[in-house]
Amino acid sequence: MSALDAGDTVALSVDEVFALSRRILTGAGLSLPHAEAVARVITAGERDECASHGLFRLPGCVQTIQSGKMSLDAEPVITDVSPALVRADAKLAYSLLAFERAAPLLARKAKTVGVAALAINNCFHFSALWPEIEHLTDMGVAALAMTPSHAWVAPAGGHKGLLGTNPIAFGWPRPGPHPYVFDFATSAIARGDMALHDIADKPIPDGWGIDADGRPTNSARAALDGAMLTFGGHKGSALSTMIELMAGPLIGDLTSRESMAFDDGSRAAPMHGELILAFDPAIMGGGDVEAQAARAEALFAGFSAQGARLPSERRYAARARSLAHGVRTPQVLYDRILALGA
Repeated sequence: MSALDAGDTVALSVDEVFALSRRILTGAGLSLPHAEAVARVITAGERDECASHGLFRLPGCVQTIQSGKMSLDAEPVITDVSPALVRADAKLAYSLLAFERAAPLLARKAKTVGVAALAINNCFHFSALWPEIEHLTDMGVAALAMTPSHAWVAPAGGHKGLLGTNPIAFGWPRPGPHPYVFDFATSAIARGDMALHDIADKPIPDGWGIDADGRPTNSARAALDGAMLTFGGHKGSALSTMIELMAGPLIGDLTSRESMAFDDGSRAAPMHGELILAFDPAIMGGGDVEAQAARAEALFAGFSAQGARLPSERRYAARARSLAHGVRTPQVLYDRILALGA
């Protein structure tokens, strides 16, 4: 591998990030199809300068692989349940291969009936949702995805973990190379970003977490050992609860508290379900695709007119830089990853 040491960081091409991730994952025992699916989303995170969802995730992936909880080579079972529903049983493996196998059928159903759902069950999930959303917008459908996690987050007014970080993501296909996409945790900050604050010994802002005694804290470590908080108080708490229900009992899968009980201290990635909805703009919009797309573009133009940033614009700018010049990852993380391979 051609990695150039630059003091505290290492330079890698995007292709090298993928190759490194695949090598570490297969070396830890993950089958090649699963390893490549996981490596694709890790590479996407690193490429788009989302540090908490890039190579930073590899050690946790290896820990999950070695936990004894997950299947390393299960073939997902895709079931055509109804005209508007696809079910993918990941068979206690990572969610990503199940998603990739089921996504074309989901998009076809959406383009046939207008809206369709994909329920992924019995899956380990660790990644951002926007790579999955972009996969669907590339097929010409709008999409909404959500998943629980572990019970790391206290509900508004509570003092201990009950909810997950519970991300939600949405994408709208647009003319040109990039869709409109947002992806965020319903916790005040993603757990990976909280962990990065802990590693850097950097204080966290008010409202991100509480300690084990339920007291507000500015220590990332105390919040990781205590509980994280939702964004927006009771509003974020309500949205997080909706995700628990829709991506849990609604699709016959675990809540974040049940996922943590399943983990039983192994410190693996959360194991639960994921719900993805796809919408066909042609059918939903009454058939006049160009007119409805023009309405959407007028809305987006309103952001630019007042100097506001559309969600995902930062990632797309980072993507262009990374594809042209490669990425830089901390030397300490790179060395840790190489040690995993050894």
